[in-house]
Amino acid sequence: MSLALWERHSLQREARERLGQPVVRIEHVGSYACRNVYGRPDARRSRHATADAFDVAGFVLADGRRIRVRGGWNGESAEAQFLHAVHRGACRWFDTVLGPDYNAAHADHLHLDRGSFGLCR
Repeated sequence: MSLALWERHSLQREARERLGQPVVRIEHVGSYACRNVYGRPDARRSRHATADAFDVAGFVLADGRRIRVRGGWNGESAEAQFLHAVHRGACRWFDTVLGPDYNAAHADHLHLDRGSFGLCR
């Protein structure tokens, strides 16, 4: 449900306002992966272990242009502003939202999850 709400009320709005066209595909690196946080044996279970997390690597626009988190996050371009806006918008719909500014493990994607934390970084 959170993904659908974010896509409809944040992602598509930001794409049209900032880039002049809709997103036609969300590129992701997965949801379910039965593992601990960062793959460490002594860590707690990741939200991916219960498929309560979704990692977004980028977006494809109606004209075929790809906006990737890796390489697109930094700077002042319209694409970078779009990525930051959809990251902030996700904080309304998900419990935890992590992006490239959080740590090196999230340098190439936005981590969106429904869990017990309340973190938007």
